[in-house]
Amino acid sequence: MEFLRSRWLVVIGALIIQVCLGAIYSWSVFVTPLKDVFSYSTTQTQAIFSLALATFALVMIFAGKLQDMIGPRIVATLGGIVLGVGYMLASITDGSFPLIALTVGIIGGAGIGLSYVCPIAACLKWFPDKRGMVTGLAVAGFGVGAWIFAKIASNFIETHDLLTSFMYLGVIFMVAVVAGAQFLRNPPAGWKPIGWNQPESKSKIASVKDFEWRDMVKLKQFWTLWIMFVFGAAAGLLVIGILKPYGVHSGLSAAAAANAVGVLALFNGAGRIIWGTISDKIGRKNAMTLMFLLQSVMMLVLIKMGSTEMTLSIAAAWVGFNFGGNLALFPSATADFFGTKNVGINYGLMFTAYGVAGIAGPILAGSVFDMTDSYSWAFIPAGIACLIAASISISLKPPHHN
Repeated sequence: MEFLRSRWLVVIGALIIQVCLGAIYSWSVFVTPLKDVFSYSTTQTQAIFSLALATFALVMIFAGKLQDMIGPRIVATLGGIVLGVGYMLASITDGSFPLIALTVGIIGGAGIGLSYVCPIAACLKWFPDKRGMVTGLAVAGFGVGAWIFAKIASNFIETHDLLTSFMYLGVIFMVAVVAGAQFLRNPPAGWKPIGWNQPESKSKIASVKDFEWRDMVKLKQFWTLWIMFVFGAAAGLLVIGILKPYGVHSGLSAAAAANAVGVLALFNGAGRIIWGTISDKIGRKNAMTLMFLLQSVMMLVLIKMGSTEMTLSIAAAWVGFNFGGNLALFPSATADFFGTKNVGINYGLMFTAYGVAGIAGPILAGSVFDMTDSYSWAFIPAGIACLIAASISISLKPPHHN
């Protein structure tokens, strides 16, 4: 019972950390102030968002390997410090685009990358019996954090100014992430829940060995999952990066469009838990196929959904719910296919797909708008990509080994 209590404390620490890291998904609330106060183009605002996501993904490879070696607590603590410093430095940049890109994009993104993988890897090791559910729960805070910090950041910007808001956010991030990191630790070698044994007969994936990353990247299963992750994440990040300005451009008030950002964030968090739990019941492959199909439908009809607050909120909920599923299903699938021993570095490499998606999705949206004064033509290729991902997932099979 002592270990049972301990493993739930790890989940609490994970949620505290992820709520703060999820603030990056509230980026669309910064878009209009950056354009109005500092004359940024839409592409520039999305370039900062993309830079943060890409740095996040690249640093996570290093962080995954490091936390496998020295444990999640130290690495997550370092990440909280780096994230906080990045935002605090942004407050003294005078709004310079290169400096905001450096501080919020590169330094802030590095802080997220250092912290993000630690709670996921720890939870996967503590919960072999509830892998999908606990992964979804651990990363749900990331989605909920976007809702919380969209409101906090909007309030800071209205009552103070944009640069001061960066300072306040940096302090919050540093204190909270460092505090949450103190709950993280790995289980003893060979530990498993009392009375639980691997269900050998239930799933072929359950008996997969622990692959080293060098062997994993040689497998077609890794690259199949990687491509699917790129397609699914790009669609969601495209919408996350421009949701508020899309609503305003479609004729909604800034408040109504901001509400849709909050709706997306809440359903993003819920989707991580629900899709993770569903995948434990029907299998990762079936859950992925259904998730991608649902997302493709919404991306293709999103063009018509921005004119009223209700329709935009429905679209935001739908997109957020299915996007959140990616962040629960792909770490679980990585552990299923390639084992949990090296899941930190293995999922770090898988997560480079998210970095690619973080460049492709937001930059596509920003450049399309700057060229056409409309976001519509960005949604169609994203929908087609999700359809392709659904088709690929149907033939997904676990790796074979001697």
